[in-house]
Amino acid sequence: MDVPAGEEQIQTLAYWLWKEAGSPDGRSDEFWLLAQHQLAKEPRMGDTVPAAPADNPASES
Repeated sequence: MDVPAGEEQIQTLAYWLWKEAGSPDGRSDEFWLLAQHQLAKEPRMGDTVPAAPADNPASES
């Protein structure tokens, strides 16, 4: 399941990237978009969890 990054995650990463770049003036949109792009590339926590096998009796209730 691909869940888009939340605004708070984007804001936090954009701020960190901005600080790492020396806090340049007038480039907030650039860092916001960079943070969105980086977060979109990250695998989500649920992406790597294998599904329960179909023949597993524990998954049938």
